[in-house]
Amino acid sequence: MSTHVNPAHSAHAHGHEHHDSGSSTVLGFWLYLMTDCILFATAFATYSVLFQNTAGGIAGKDIFELKYVLVETFALLLSSITYGFAMICAHKGNKAGVIGFLLVTFLFGALFIGMEVNEFHHLIVEGHGPNASAFLSAFFALVGLHGLHVTAGLLWMAVLMLETRKRGLQPRTLTRLSCLSLFWHFLDIVWICVFTVVYLMGAM
Repeated sequence: MSTHVNPAHSAHAHGHEHHDSGSSTVLGFWLYLMTDCILFATAFATYSVLFQNTAGGIAGKDIFELKYVLVETFALLLSSITYGFAMICAHKGNKAGVIGFLLVTFLFGALFIGMEVNEFHHLIVEGHGPNASAFLSAFFALVGLHGLHVTAGLLWMAVLMLETRKRGLQPRTLTRLSCLSLFWHFLDIVWICVFTVVYLMGAM
């Protein structure tokens, strides 16, 4: 009895298995993002309740510098665009393009985090730390939560750059790039909400 396996059929089955696995991973990551939405919704709700509780101290309009935060915002939004270019290169099999655009994305994200850390440092030095009032506690918690997510995304991005350079654009790497793409664009949307609710409304 013959046990010969058609190589073409085997390759097709193997590729189909990778496709199914990748689709399941992306679906699972969507579910994770839904839980993250709940986390941020809770943080926004907390801030909305506490932002007027300044304990007789400073309010948002006294400390927010919109021009400074606008630069942060543009840096993060541009990073979303460059990540999109990285994904286009990934689907075309352009390894060098993926690494190049991921590097640019990383630099924009690092600029955003650097500016945020500088803002926090400046506020704390001036005596406006998270322990000064309920408003500041909620502010540091919400903005800091987003910043921690961006930092995690940058670490993930660095790992993927190394993985792409070492292993190329294998199906598993493409799936990880797609998941990080969802995560990174999600953080952009959250930041637009932060910018609007915390900074724009707070500066009025």
